Order: sequence, then C-alpha cells, then structure tokens
Amino acid sequence: MSGVIGLIPMEGYTPPSTESFEFPALFPGLPWFDRYLLQAVVGFGLVLVFWLVMARKRALVPSKGQFVGEAAYMFLRNSVGRDMIGHDYRKYLPFLIALFSFILVNNLWGIFPLTLLPTASHVGWAYGLTGMVWILYNAIGIKKFGLGGYLQRATIPSGVPGWMLPLIIPLEFLSNILVRPLTLSLRLFANMFAGHLLVLVFVLGGEYLVLESEPLVNKVAGFASWIFSMAIFGLELFVQILQAYIFTVLTAQYISSATAEEH
Repeated sequence: MSGVIGLIPMEGYTPPSTESFEFPALFPGLPWFDRYLLQAVVGFGLVLVFWLVMARKRALVPSKGQFVGEAAYMFLRNSVGRDMIGHDYRKYLPFLIALFSFILVNNLWGIFPLTLLPTASHVGWAYGLTGMVWILYNAIGIKKFGLGGYLQRATIPSGVPGWMLPLIIPLEFLSNILVRPLTLSLRLFANMFAGHLLVLVFVLGGEYLVLESEPLVNKVAGFASWIFSMAIFGLELFVQILQAYIFTVLTAQYISSATAEEH
C-alpha cells in the first residue's frame, strides 16, 4: 500500500487506521479477554492497592506518598464532590474517587511504554462507564422523588409557561435522559482514540522514514517526527488527566441535578 506524508512518497507504508485498535484474544477460547480487559483489570488492581495503602499508612506528619494520597482526596472531595453536589456529597464521594482513579489509570496506559494504548480508546469501555453513571444518577433521582416526580423534575423546568410544555418536555427528556450518556461517552472515547491515533501516525511514520526510506531528507523528516511525537505525548498526558477530571465532574453534576429539588 502506498501513502504520502507531506510531499514525500512512501511506498510500502501502511498508515495507522481503526484496525490499529483491534487486538486478538490473549487466551484461546476466551475471545472477550483482550488487551483492553487486561489493562482494565490491572488498572482496577492498581487503584485498589493505592487507596488501601493510603488509608492504612496514616501519620500526623505525612510521608511523601501519604501527601500525594491526601492531596488527591482533598482535591476530589472539595472541587468535585462538595462544590458540585453540595451538603450530601459524602455518600457519593467514594464512587467519584473510584471513578476518577479508574479512568485516570486506564487513560495513562496510553503513554506507558509497554502498552501505549488508552483503555477508553475502545468505545465499548466508554459506553460501559457511562452506562454505569447513567443508571446511578437516574436511580438516585427515582429513589428520592419516585419515577413520576423524577421525570417531572427532569423534563419540566420551573417557571415555564404551560403552552410551551409540549415543546419543552420532549427537548428536556432528550437532553437530560438520552443525550447526556451519549455525549459523556463519546467525549472520553474521541479524545483517547484521536490522541492515540495521532501518536501512531508520528511514531510509525517516523520509524518508516528513518529505517526504511533511502533519501536523506526522509530520514531527517523521520527524526523530526519522532521529536515532535514527544510533544504529542506531553499533550496526551494533559488530555488524559483532563478527561478523567471532566468525566468525574460531569458525573457529580448529573447526580446533583438528579437530586435537586427544582430543575
């Protein structure tokens, strides 16, 4: 297959595509156990061990490790739980901390040298996380107000004239019940997918130019591509942390809106 980078023809180069995100099963007979699931399981274990260690090793004068754990906890408690949910935030704080930690670790697999693959770059994982959040905040609202009361608060904003309700109710239902989980999942997936694809383009393109191409200008371009990929990795690190935070903040916001007395 032939491709082009800039104006330099690259015979034999196969650019990265969606097929770069497809991996075979790790064990025969277990088609569902692939790299994505392995990363998620290891990520879950790392998160569990981290917070168990932080909870056990407490001292009046914190160590460096304890300081990191306490700083992460205080940040999530204050800026996400308390600020977004309000006085009832404590009951939801463990879930928010676990959610942020799990997404962050699985996003960081995208810059870890042995993996270089964010778990959420497979859309199924983004859908799964969002489905869990969707069930949670709707269940919380239904438990507090009942099904009818919750749907009324979710679809009828206060102060809307009665003659506008036939237009407002479908729009609010679509926005609050159906669109929220779709945008929440696609935001995480699209950022992880696009970032990883961009890294593949610069790394694999640079590898081909340096190792397989003959003209000197191609080799220089290949080294430049590798150097630029380091900047892409830095950007990816920022995006991975930011997306974990945004996902958690929006989850807290949805919980807050589901339990609010007035919509």
